[in-house]
Amino acid sequence: MIDPITIERIKEAADIVDVVSEFVSLKRSGSNYKGLCPFHNDRTPSFYVSPTRGTCHCFTCGEGGDSVGFLMKHEQLSYPEALRWLANRYGIEIEEKQLTDEQRKKQTEREAMFIVNNWAAEYYTDILHNDVDGRAVGMQYFRQRGFRDDIINKFRLGFAPADRYAMPRTAKEKGYNLDYLEQTGLCYKDNMGEMVDRFSGRAMFPWISVSGNVVAFGGRVLDQRTKGVNQKYVNSPDSVIYHKDHELYGIYQAKKAIGKEDSVFMVEGYTDVISMHQCGIENVVANSGTALSVHQIHLLHRFTSNIVLLYDGDDAGIHAALRGTDMLLAEGMNVKVLLLPDGDDPDSFARKHSADDFRKYVEEHQTDFIEFKTRVLLQGVSDPIKRSEAINSIVKSVSMITDQIVRATYIKECSSRLGISEQILLTTMNNFIRNYREEQRKEEERNNRALQRGEQAQSPQQTAQQPSPATQQPTPTTQSPYDEIPPEAFLPPEAFSQPSGGETASAQGESPPKSPLKGDLESANGYQQPSYGQPAVTSGTPPRGSGVGGFSVQDLLIQFIIRYGEQVILENVETDEGKTVSLNVAQVAQIDLANDNLTFSNPLHTQILEEAVAHSGDEGFKTERYFRLHADYEISQLAIKLTEDPVQLTKTYQMKYEPERLKGQLEHLLLDVRFEFVENKLAFVRQEMGLCSGDAEKYMSLIAEMQQLQKLRMKIAKMLGRV
Repeated sequence: MIDPITIERIKEAADIVDVVSEFVSLKRSGSNYKGLCPFHNDRTPSFYVSPTRGTCHCFTCGEGGDSVGFLMKHEQLSYPEALRWLANRYGIEIEEKQLTDEQRKKQTEREAMFIVNNWAAEYYTDILHNDVDGRAVGMQYFRQRGFRDDIINKFRLGFAPADRYAMPRTAKEKGYNLDYLEQTGLCYKDNMGEMVDRFSGRAMFPWISVSGNVVAFGGRVLDQRTKGVNQKYVNSPDSVIYHKDHELYGIYQAKKAIGKEDSVFMVEGYTDVISMHQCGIENVVANSGTALSVHQIHLLHRFTSNIVLLYDGDDAGIHAALRGTDMLLAEGMNVKVLLLPDGDDPDSFARKHSADDFRKYVEEHQTDFIEFKTRVLLQGVSDPIKRSEAINSIVKSVSMITDQIVRATYIKECSSRLGISEQILLTTMNNFIRNYREEQRKEEERNNRALQRGEQAQSPQQTAQQPSPATQQPTPTTQSPYDEIPPEAFLPPEAFSQPSGGETASAQGESPPKSPLKGDLESANGYQQPSYGQPAVTSGTPPRGSGVGGFSVQDLLIQFIIRYGEQVILENVETDEGKTVSLNVAQVAQIDLANDNLTFSNPLHTQILEEAVAHSGDEGFKTERYFRLHADYEISQLAIKLTEDPVQLTKTYQMKYEPERLKGQLEHLLLDVRFEFVENKLAFVRQEMGLCSGDAEKYMSLIAEMQQLQKLRMKIAKMLGRV
């Protein structure tokens, strides 16, 4: 458990630009920064980071938050894990007890698998440096490849001992749960049920995710066993924390260089990446022989839109380059292709050349995909049919480009190179685009039909479990996006609780003023609930204008309290005891709602108001800062969500909020709250009337209540200026 004071220190120390830059390439835009959103397939930068407010926000998909929230969403971390990540980055010490075996078993599966993988990487590294076989076999192999010590350490290379039972035996001695060794793919069970190291006797290449966690391993068989072996490399199987089509080898070591160079080299193997780093070229990653996936492209697109496919010049290298081109173009990447001289791969070529020579060769020999496909597919081809197929393949690649201007430019270039009318190529390209969209539409229809069939297959069971229409509770209409439990409308099941502590009138043992807000608002209070019960959930159409920007009136009231809760708006208010007190926004809101026993549907709203009142007497207390840095993750994220402004104004243009202005806005919000309550109560009464046609006494009572509610609604609407 991390104490609240440490949590606040961590959040204050975290630099949102620094944190987000670990995963997204950012560029300055005025006083903010912007980049491609990592939470959806963003083609134009819509993800903004505000260093002054310490938050990030995507104006397309709506994701965002502070540093902790960003890490939780992006890295799928728990709240404590995200806090530890930040604490480790900024050197903040968190005192936590060493985990016992029982506590380790209770760790979340994902966290436990990361722990096991990181330990295994350290174990293999220790074997490489300190074990006799590790130095004689593993280190000798890396030395033969020409890898320096700093590069070996940078990529956390290691060696798995030949004893197949050594690693699981050591893990058990250290207290690690062997089940997680099996789930991560580090081990498997032999015929006797014993745990066996999957990578025994191999040189180890850890896969490190963009956040720095070891997610998988690749192991290369060594010595004489490589002769005649079809599969020299063994990789970790897919697991909860690793999917091979989601990860790129070397992304963690390359991400900063990719952002700096605004370009990335894509190669095939581990040693290609490592040798290029040793050569001095660090913006390089590998897909390790797997077909390039959309997930991997999206991962790269966060850092750059420019990619160079760097393969050896044999048939396999040419095929690999052709295979990924269309997919990269479809995702908005700018693609260049570079084939190395025959007999060289990136590993061998990097070892022969300096970084400057390597870059010079790239600049002189890289080609755009049109030139590459033209040379590869049309060179020496005289057969008209084969030539036609090749040209169609080239035009199809052009059709995958999303930018219309770039597409038109390439069509003109193709026309010039291929000697074919631009109009013919344009017509062919449009046919490809039309067919592609039609295929997408059909695929979407198939998915929808499959989904409907799945729902229909479940419907008999669901129908049996559904209550009848007469007994089914109506759907709530004032639902908060932050509360997973369907919220109730403002209901008066009990008196609005008064918090203890703070320099409020109620906290000092005095009776609060019955109506601190003077004027017409007072006349809207005092609605008495009937004695025959209250609705559990309300229904009906939400009142027109009851929310703004997707927020309910409850959200807007809490937003106001978070922003201005500490501001004093009433002075010299007389209590029943004859004393005078000053009341701030939070205190006035609490007292006014308590007069009518109105409560919030979202318990977080209730907690925010209570804490705002409880801390009102604290010196230097600012509600917005307090709740944005709150130790409770849900409260801090809610505060950030409610107070995030799409546009940041300079102090010159910021509104000056004086007590009278704040008082007027609070009066209006509290009236909105009552209007919403009356609307929802009316809907409930109408529903009750439909269910009690046989009870004349109750029916007449409901009619009387409905008439009273309608009069009250008209009175509140008149105060709000509504028709």
